[in-house]
Amino acid sequence: MTALPPTGLDVPALAAELGGTGRPVLWEELDWPSVPAVVEQHRAVIIPVGAIEQHGPHLPLNVDTEIDLAVATAVSAITGIPVVPPVSVGVSASHGDFPGTLTVRPETLVAVMGDLTDSLYRSGVRQFVFMSGHIWNNGALDVSIENLRTRYDDVRARSVGYVTMYPGPEVDGHVRYGRGLMHANFFETSVMLHLRPDLVRMDRAVSHRDVDSFWDYRMDQVSDTGVWGNDVADANAEHGRAEFDRCVERNARALAAAVREPEPERSR
Repeated sequence: MTALPPTGLDVPALAAELGGTGRPVLWEELDWPSVPAVVEQHRAVIIPVGAIEQHGPHLPLNVDTEIDLAVATAVSAITGIPVVPPVSVGVSASHGDFPGTLTVRPETLVAVMGDLTDSLYRSGVRQFVFMSGHIWNNGALDVSIENLRTRYDDVRARSVGYVTMYPGPEVDGHVRYGRGLMHANFFETSVMLHLRPDLVRMDRAVSHRDVDSFWDYRMDQVSDTGVWGNDVADANAEHGRAEFDRCVERNARALAAAVREPEPERSR
């Protein structure tokens, strides 16, 4: 079994409150006779959707998938909602010519999510949470949600980012501008120092001053290092743990409530 990601949260206490066992429910580790009973508990799954793309000279390519899957795994342990294997490659062509980035077209991600959710539907799943670790997946995931909700009458679906469940200003990323451009910054570097310090090269850490703009740009059009954000060299694991724990607890509380939310009454 995949180990629970490192966290300062009292996972057993939260699990007792929110319905989990303290151990994640990993879809790929179930045997098929066990699936119906597991699905029946919530009829819900979390589908992590990440990216494999450059994250500056100091972070690995898998940052978005690594953090996203870690949050989803911890949320599963606390809530009992199964988590399926991540869709690791996302919509990342906007990084331009930095080596190493893997990408699919938005249309491809829509098709993949359609096939995955059809498979899960056949296993009895009726509540789908797409949890994304990469902002440029959002367009394709929104289309996927629309397709899913209109394809089935008995499905509930929502696409969230792993930081969506608390307001943006609470995220201490040392980025003032840039919306989706903040990247390989103080926040991501700190969280990776908490989760996977073995993959972080702080001796290579550089910053890039963020500026305001109306337009969205490819990363290679605005940064020669692939970094967008300030004070990256000040990133630290203590801050990363605090941010990670907040992501986990806010998502766990939101999803535990969501899967039990009553259906709305139709107005006459």
